[in-house]
Amino acid sequence: MKGTSILLFGVSGSPREGATAYAVKEALRYAKEKFGVRTEYFSVRGKDINFCLHCDYCIREKKGCIQNDDLKPALNTLTQAGAVIFGTPVYQGTLSAQLKTFFDRCRSIVAINPDVLKNKVGAGIAVGGDRAGGQELALQTIHGFFIINKIIPVGGGAFGANLGGTVWSHDKGAKGAEADTEGMKTIHKTVKRLIETTIETRKLRR
Repeated sequence: MKGTSILLFGVSGSPREGATAYAVKEALRYAKEKFGVRTEYFSVRGKDINFCLHCDYCIREKKGCIQNDDLKPALNTLTQAGAVIFGTPVYQGTLSAQLKTFFDRCRSIVAINPDVLKNKVGAGIAVGGDRAGGQELALQTIHGFFIINKIIPVGGGAFGANLGGTVWSHDKGAKGAEADTEGMKTIHKTVKRLIETTIETRKLRR
């Protein structure tokens, strides 16, 4: 199974260069090596990303977001990708504020074209300092974003990667994530299902 024409966009929603960044990069590496897809990576770390102001400029003008910050190129890449994988650290049992802001700002591209994200395929990775620190709730929130924006959500399947990638970093950054062999398996299973589904649904995006 090859998907060389597929662009997989990986987003790390962590303000640190640690476990979440490692997990998303591993997902992209695995997808490229095993399935031959093209990949692009974006990290919120060090970026100038502003909250959605709900000013409705995007609704009125249909020209995107009024804010000219570092998120604009990432939103453009998202519109071009056939598949996307969002990674987040677990903060207070759910997403990072940075990833939530990314989601909120997608309103600006959907305002131009309500179907701009339709039938893309999406998956999530959640990284916690504890084994059960809110990873599944974070993944459900990511899936909620997918459903609202007409993206097809996938997980890794029963017996190990139900809702997506779940990683236990032991609060040891990238080394902690890498050492979580079960967590890495959930990422690989999720990526496999992500690429399979993207290939199978390719005609829906024509």
